[in-house]
Amino acid sequence: MNLYDATVPVFTKHLRVINKWLDKTVAYAESKKFDPEILLQARLAPDQYPFLRQVQSGCDQAKWACAKMCGKEGPAHPDTEKTIAELRARLTTVVDYLGTFKREDFTGAEERMVRHSYFPEGKSVRGGDYLDHLALPNFHFHLTTAYQILRHNGVELGKFDYLADVPFK
Repeated sequence: MNLYDATVPVFTKHLRVINKWLDKTVAYAESKKFDPEILLQARLAPDQYPFLRQVQSGCDQAKWACAKMCGKEGPAHPDTEKTIAELRARLTTVVDYLGTFKREDFTGAEERMVRHSYFPEGKSVRGGDYLDHLALPNFHFHLTTAYQILRHNGVELGKFDYLADVPFK
């Protein structure tokens, strides 16, 4: 299996589905007559990132995973989003960036050594291990937390709002 299959389509699908969550968030806020932007700063615990930062972190995990495993430098995003419209633009930018990757870019990615700024100094990890033990779990951690923040605040989301677009046959 080429690691492209475990990254670009998975990240793209899940980042796109966040727009559907945002649609439901806006509809919910309108039905309850409050500003939906308030939920961007909602969190489950005082020491946890708010919804907005959870989504930004999921975006970062997706772009860095693909870039690092392909031996490229990913784009920097300053995390300045403050509105739903700006968050949607961030999602679009990252999905568009993921669309620049090709299967060939991932040739040898499983064995390519990956380094990241948050790793201990001088340490690296095999690309396959990076994906399995860091990138994918961290990506889903942030998206699951974002989903739970919205659910906790009353937005009507179900399991298939997270799983979305399952390729049933």
